[in-house]
Amino acid sequence: MTEQTGTGVTRRGLLRVFAAGAIVAAPTYANAFGLLRGAGDIRRIRMYSGRTGESLDLIYWIEGSYIPEAMAEINHFMRDWRSGAVARIDARTIDIMAAAHNLLEVSEPYNLLSGYRTPQTNAMLRASSRGVARNSLHMRGQAADLRLRSRSVNQMARAAAACAAGGVGRYSRSNFVHMDCGPVRLWGG
Repeated sequence: MTEQTGTGVTRRGLLRVFAAGAIVAAPTYANAFGLLRGAGDIRRIRMYSGRTGESLDLIYWIEGSYIPEAMAEINHFMRDWRSGAVARIDARTIDIMAAAHNLLEVSEPYNLLSGYRTPQTNAMLRASSRGVARNSLHMRGQAADLRLRSRSVNQMARAAAACAAGGVGRYSRSNFVHMDCGPVRLWGG
């Protein structure tokens, strides 16, 4: 039996993602949904950057602890590619990204469009686009703009929203989803 949840994610899919011993990545802070506690013992993130040509596929959390070297690699990977500036990426954002990726049941890495942004980069993007926030969470290392070839913007947004752990923006015309660890909210079309 495969019951659909309100987000279009199957109950069986959720159970598979959070089964004991499974590879899992999910937020564990207060707003994360209840199935996350005790969900597994490792978390993994897979990304590709068309901007830099770099790929990342690593385990960043094992048995309740983030791996400092892995987090440093993620920080570097998600740097502002325009300036080369690196900032600490909030682990909660990585957890949301990895949990949504698992819910989507894909092996394809995310295509990272934007991670950390310097205030200068954010101002430049804001001057040329209405969709860039003045106080963007990208400038705090708390947001990512992502794309998957094998999943639609709506599918990705539903998976991220199922985490109930941050903001999810759908940018269908530009074919990407924004995920952040700020207040829970949804926007876009």
